[in-house]
Amino acid sequence: MTSAETKTPQPRKRLFISLMGITCLIVVAVIFLIWWIPNRGLANIHPDLPHVVGIIMMALSGVAILGTGLLVLTTALGKDIFFTRFMRLVVIKFLLPVIEFVGRLMGLDKDRIRQSFIAMNNSLVISQRQKVRPDRVLVLLPHCIQLFDCEIKVTGDINKCVLCGRCDIKGLVEISRKYKIDISVATGGTLARKVIVEKRPKLVLAVACERDLTSGIKDCYPLPVIGILNERPFGPCFNTVVDVSKIDEALSQVLLLEEPVQG
Repeated sequence: MTSAETKTPQPRKRLFISLMGITCLIVVAVIFLIWWIPNRGLANIHPDLPHVVGIIMMALSGVAILGTGLLVLTTALGKDIFFTRFMRLVVIKFLLPVIEFVGRLMGLDKDRIRQSFIAMNNSLVISQRQKVRPDRVLVLLPHCIQLFDCEIKVTGDINKCVLCGRCDIKGLVEISRKYKIDISVATGGTLARKVIVEKRPKLVLAVACERDLTSGIKDCYPLPVIGILNERPFGPCFNTVVDVSKIDEALSQVLLLEEPVQG
């Protein structure tokens, strides 16, 4: 199996935004039905009650449409327009499960939806323009980034790497030294959560597969997480690779640097 055959596609926000629009239309339709179906019964209780309930339902529909529009504008412009942190909560805790369900009904691959969600989440995090000191940023890596037959295990301390260049750990060590940031290698979700609790960062940049990144973003909220997808040329959890330049680019957008960093 070649690397080209299993390379993870570049995640795009477009799919998640499209599904979000479809979900918004479904929500508006459901709100209308909730008002329309019992409308006659409400009139029997009080003649003005259908109008009152109708106004409430219209307001809820307006909130759904406005929220969808704000999310689209925020990600399109890359700027924190209004309530970006709250919108992340809505997307992560409420919209994602509904959108995954809608996507399944449409026959869409779950990983494609997750890739688009990760891209959407990254855009919302970066749009907040929050600058974080390097000592408050944590980069989390899966243990499968390191070659399985390497005798020097970097779990717990990435600086043990001898920089042979056989895997991407070398480039990540160089980024750690360049920005003076903490990089940890976790053997699973439980250890990753333990590391986050111990180090108490203000921002996490995590490298993982679609499933682990999606669950990690949900579990860590309100802590902002930027997700970078790994590539799996040999299958999941075995000698995976990551584009180090994407990590460098993401960090350059969120780090508060006192002086220019030499590349």
